[in-house]
Amino acid sequence: MSLRARKVRRRQFVQILATCFVLCFMLFWTPLDKHVVSHMKSYSYRYLINSYNFVNDSLSLSRDNLDRITSYRYLINHKEKCQQQEVLLLLFVKTSPENRHRRDAIRQTWGNEDYVRSHLNANIKTVFALGRPTDNIEGAHIQTKLLMENQKYNDLIQQDFLDTFHNLTLKLLLQFEWVNAYCPHAKFIMSADDDIFIHMPNLVAYLQSLVEIGAQDIWIGRVHRGAPPVRDKTSKYYVPYEMYPWLSYPDYTAGAAYVISRDVAAKVYAASQTLNTSLYIDDVFMGLCANKMGVVPQYHVFFSGEGKAPYHPCIYNKMMTSHGHVEDLHHLWKQATDPKVKTFSSSFFDRIYCRIVNIMLLCKLRYVDTYPCSAAFS
Repeated sequence: MSLRARKVRRRQFVQILATCFVLCFMLFWTPLDKHVVSHMKSYSYRYLINSYNFVNDSLSLSRDNLDRITSYRYLINHKEKCQQQEVLLLLFVKTSPENRHRRDAIRQTWGNEDYVRSHLNANIKTVFALGRPTDNIEGAHIQTKLLMENQKYNDLIQQDFLDTFHNLTLKLLLQFEWVNAYCPHAKFIMSADDDIFIHMPNLVAYLQSLVEIGAQDIWIGRVHRGAPPVRDKTSKYYVPYEMYPWLSYPDYTAGAAYVISRDVAAKVYAASQTLNTSLYIDDVFMGLCANKMGVVPQYHVFFSGEGKAPYHPCIYNKMMTSHGHVEDLHHLWKQATDPKVKTFSSSFFDRIYCRIVNIMLLCKLRYVDTYPCSAAFS
């Protein structure tokens, strides 16, 4: 008993000492960039001071307000999409009504269900999540085109809210509501933007390996740890103190692309029904839901940040996602899924070659937000 108390006191002392060091460093090192200082403050707050036990209570809806949770009606739906089928991956692509060319490119590349079935021996379901058009003049015309597109492909899921940046949390809720109602048996659910590239052969092989070991509580992506809320009113990511008064967000994965297991999807859906949805940063809201249910995100070095991954076969060999691909999507898909890519790591000397190449591509003095340097050694 005394041993445990001693350990607790020692841990508290280390936390206090580290916090004092960080605060003194920020106080006296004035030349530091404000952006760096902001991240240092939030990181120390997240890991040294606050365990986030109170944040969810503060953001939770009261019992009286639980029945006021808005459920938007479906304008386009496909209840039958997952019925009577074993689904390895349900892929939700967040898209805007006007981005037809992006959806078509995805249907022909990494979102192609037939390709995955025939080449990878797996069953995935791809759907596009969207709200209604924002353009008052062209809105009716765009909606008509969406109905025609859906009649051809049967893969749009649309609810009756405006498709805007500030409604991204509503789009997140659409996804979890739809999974809960129509596809709760999917082993994994992935949320992705429509400018993401997904190396589907690598991802499917990885998910199949997780199924084999019976992995649970899976939430994989590019993890942001101790990220601070943006207080700059000119930024689209601006969050006022009234909406979120704390110095740091709980850990979360970047909303551009992440994967969760079905047990996590059920937990997040349950949490989303009890939290205030006014926070419009959808990936942060996801982090709050997961944090409330005790789910911790897992960092995967080959889930890209904001930048594009380097174009090289040694990178493709382990690539999962890369960000910012629209016009080059077909080209990258053809290159990255070429069977010859696997030969770049088939022998000892090939692996040494790729290790050197990856170090040169990823370990740079100037920070590039793609894969971390540690990915070169994985």
